[in-house]
Amino acid sequence: MKKILNVAVAVTMALSSVPAFADKSETDKNAPFSSATFKAMEMRSIGPAYMSGRIADIAIDQNHPSTWYTAVGSGGVWKTNNSGTTWEPIFDNEAVYSIGDVTIAPSNSNVVWVGTGENNGGRHISFGDGVYKSLDGGKTWKNMGLKKSEHVSDIIIHPENPDVVWVSAQGPLWSEGGERGLYKTTDGGETWKQVLTPEDEWTGVTSLLLDPNDPNRLYAATWSRQRTVANYVGTGPAAGIHTSSDGGETWTELKTGLPKGNMGKIGMAISPIDSNVLYATIEIDNREGGFYRSANKGASWEKMSDEVGGGTGPHYYQEIFADQHQMDRVYIASNYSKVSDDGGKTWTPINTKRKHVDDHAMAFHPTDPDFVLMGSDGGIYMSHDRMANWRFMANLPLTQFYKVAPDDTKPFYNVYAGAQDNSTQGGPSRTNRAEGIKNKDWFLTLGGDGHQPAVEPGNPDIVYSQWQQGNLTRVDMTTKEGVYIKPQPLPGDPAERFNWDAPINVSAHDPKRIYFASQRVWRSDDRGDSWTALSGDLTKNGNRMHMPMMGRTWSVEAGWDLYAMSEYHTIANFAESPVDENILWVGTDDGIIQVTTNGGKSWKKIELDDIRGIPATAYVNDIRADLFDPNTVYVALDNHKYGDYKPYLIKSTNLGKKWTSMADELPEKHLVWRIVQDHENKDLMFIGTEFGIFFTVDGGEKWVELEGGMPTISTRDVKIQRRENDLVAGTFGRGIYILDDYAPLRSLTKKSMEEDALLFAPSRPVKWYQPDDNHTDSDGDDRYVAENPEHGATLTYYLKDSLLTAKEKRQEAEKKLMEGKDKYPKYPSWEAVEAENQEAAPAVYLEIKDAKGDVVNRVEGSTKKGLHRVTWDMTYANAMPITDKDSASRSRGALMALPGSYTATLFKREGTTITPLAEPVSFVLESIYEGALEGATAQERAAYDGKVSDAQKRAVTTTSVLANVKDTMEVLRSAINRTQGDISKLETQFADVQTEINALSRELYGLESRERKGIKPANITSRLRYARSAVGTSYGPTQQHQDQLRYASEGLVAVSKRVSVLQQTTVPELQRAVVNAGGPWTAGLPVITE
Repeated sequence: MKKILNVAVAVTMALSSVPAFADKSETDKNAPFSSATFKAMEMRSIGPAYMSGRIADIAIDQNHPSTWYTAVGSGGVWKTNNSGTTWEPIFDNEAVYSIGDVTIAPSNSNVVWVGTGENNGGRHISFGDGVYKSLDGGKTWKNMGLKKSEHVSDIIIHPENPDVVWVSAQGPLWSEGGERGLYKTTDGGETWKQVLTPEDEWTGVTSLLLDPNDPNRLYAATWSRQRTVANYVGTGPAAGIHTSSDGGETWTELKTGLPKGNMGKIGMAISPIDSNVLYATIEIDNREGGFYRSANKGASWEKMSDEVGGGTGPHYYQEIFADQHQMDRVYIASNYSKVSDDGGKTWTPINTKRKHVDDHAMAFHPTDPDFVLMGSDGGIYMSHDRMANWRFMANLPLTQFYKVAPDDTKPFYNVYAGAQDNSTQGGPSRTNRAEGIKNKDWFLTLGGDGHQPAVEPGNPDIVYSQWQQGNLTRVDMTTKEGVYIKPQPLPGDPAERFNWDAPINVSAHDPKRIYFASQRVWRSDDRGDSWTALSGDLTKNGNRMHMPMMGRTWSVEAGWDLYAMSEYHTIANFAESPVDENILWVGTDDGIIQVTTNGGKSWKKIELDDIRGIPATAYVNDIRADLFDPNTVYVALDNHKYGDYKPYLIKSTNLGKKWTSMADELPEKHLVWRIVQDHENKDLMFIGTEFGIFFTVDGGEKWVELEGGMPTISTRDVKIQRRENDLVAGTFGRGIYILDDYAPLRSLTKKSMEEDALLFAPSRPVKWYQPDDNHTDSDGDDRYVAENPEHGATLTYYLKDSLLTAKEKRQEAEKKLMEGKDKYPKYPSWEAVEAENQEAAPAVYLEIKDAKGDVVNRVEGSTKKGLHRVTWDMTYANAMPITDKDSASRSRGALMALPGSYTATLFKREGTTITPLAEPVSFVLESIYEGALEGATAQERAAYDGKVSDAQKRAVTTTSVLANVKDTMEVLRSAINRTQGDISKLETQFADVQTEINALSRELYGLESRERKGIKPANITSRLRYARSAVGTSYGPTQQHQDQLRYASEGLVAVSKRVSVLQQTTVPELQRAVVNAGGPWTAGLPVITE
């Protein structure tokens, strides 16, 4: 008999208790090897957003319908204030990224609650750490407890009192226990009371409703489920629907008309129009079930149809939504969602012609009955005509990538990545456009769920892509044609068992050789045209149906969801030694490592439970052969699907005989997904973890998190693009990130960071090109553009200590003094205070010189301690005249430096003293393009650019002085009018000067009156503008450009002389004449001294 405790259990949560996740603020920020030191090593998002990712919940602010919040199943919380035109991530700095629910307080739109850990039974979902509250519309957040809930299904806020909140906690997916059931707070989350306690430690609350007309009446659905690597069971006797009429203090189970056997996941909805009417979609054993309706607050139910969530199973869906505007119109979210207009009797598929399937969330407009938002595995869709047509929000970079593979395309490499339910995608690491990387730059190589891709070194036209469970395809990127090359068993062989994300490896010894794995290892020497099995079954090959689930064994009729279960007893990862082609490694999903030293003729098995501290059930997330030593291997292990969130990373230096841990310095719950080793420094490594990216420079003794530019997100893969020394990271919910040129990390050690300063040049030739500025600024604010790296030569430097002003030094000394007992600072002298106020702040800058030793430019940097990156934009110091305060910082007019060799030196300036901080470093600018036509030589282009620059300088000074003369003439007009004596001669002089000004303006700019009529004779400015268009190009000037420059330069020489006469002689004479005639003094005349 099912039992739900009707007596509420009080649970007081002290928010100051030990946190479930390590607090980043606890890191010693003063230590050289801390995340704070390396903030400047910023990861750069390259998107994409054109296929987005899984949406768990959507909330429309009913008081401000243009404001929406979306809870991303694997990507944080996002907010828009303009109906999706632009979005902002508002949860990036919190401890977790998996979100199950977002709720806005009906009585106060600034109060927003988030439940972490999405509520489905999928194989790939992450876990949360309780509930968060914001009092300022998502600007700041506070964790309010329930940290052991892991998966929160619903949060309901009292319609009138925002301090009263109910939270339904489903509890851990992978194990028993945790915080499960229904919790209530009456003080805004400071304390919690468990008001509904499920029958057992596997059962939680999966759906929660509040009567819109009676805030004391609630409905809660309970659900029992467990998933492991091997199995999934999602029904049980403790599942059911319950109601409370006293705000959750007591509960009654509803039974009349509902299924009597085991039930699984239950989705519920209440009619906003008639709150007597309830709807429920109920899963029973073996993926079956039905849709039920109650017209009397749940006292009795009627089965309306057999409709339940489909696709991969009800565990992944089972969300239903009652329309706010039409009675008995109800939607069921599924792989192909449906709508019913008769309370669930009959169903019609919604339009998916231009829409991703696999829906999880819906939201309605408070006043527009035709408006619908839908959230799916492919992002958010909006309809204004009740789903007849859809608009896709292509500006949310939420793709869940499993694995990545950078190729070696020139000049900019591509990144390929396999995505959860969003195909295998490819896109550029950067573009030559100034605006960046757009959605249109991305493309698909294969559909379905994308998994591990691979590329052929030296031949970027050959790409390997696959969809789930080993469906491997070789794609020719020249024809875009795919050839299906999945290895097939011979007659009489057992069926192949391929992992959900089967491993593929392109040999480091022969690019035509590839390895693939099922339960055995396959090798092809002709790119997959034919295959040879190198092994028998290398897994445990047991019967997973005999394994206990939810603490017991189950019969064949139980709530197994075999369709939702991946193949088990498979090879999950594979590695080939780049040093010795005969050494091959495999890691399985059932706790085994195997190694061969003879190319697969024989294998040595290593049981994980034989390794101290490693659980027998651990999944081999990654296995990586050392790039330098054939006997060394690194293995990332994962046991989270058995409720163990400890990070496991081990290393062997003797082919698996002995193992040591490399994970001792990693934070708790940062389970390790992938590891990659630098190809030049054997001790420099990177790992992707459940919540970020770490690196080590000492072979794993100490790990440092790379926080710059990274949200809290699962990093499922890390790869190195060796030509560029870039780290490429595939995240599970925020797309792809790149750390551009990480090479400075190779030289950083505890010893080297004791130096006062270090300077690092770009590790590879800097790509010299003129960015394409012909981008479209008129395609709306809802477009998505990812940033390119800064254009130019990026140099990295390290300062052991900050450069401080006198004021900062005094403040530090006072702070240290006050650390002692009864010691207080004295007020400084007035002279000292005045000196502080007048002191010029210290500065750090890089001085760039060309191969001849001439200074090309200076670039300022930060004076704070730690690592910094500054980019020289490959231009000469701007020699354009400075005509006003604004033009002092203007870069327009600076000339591009030529390809070639350069040096950079780091200097500091303190007062009037300039001191070098580090030895000069050298680097090269290298042109990335050769034009189709042969143009001017580099020297000819440089000479021409210099002539244009000289002409521009003359033009700027001439036009600036002429403008000042015009201003003076306006002042003189007033001065003449205020002159008491005879002004007839002054008027003649004034008119003569004005005639000259007008003549000069015509030569410089043309006649405005004619231009208004479309008549535009050439003038000095138009000719110079034409000449300027050839500056910085790789082709150089044509004869036309040369001619226009000559005409403009000749004209400028003559005009500038006439302007000089006006400035220095004619106008001052007129000013003096006005004063002599009794008129007022005007600016430009000498100071009156008598």
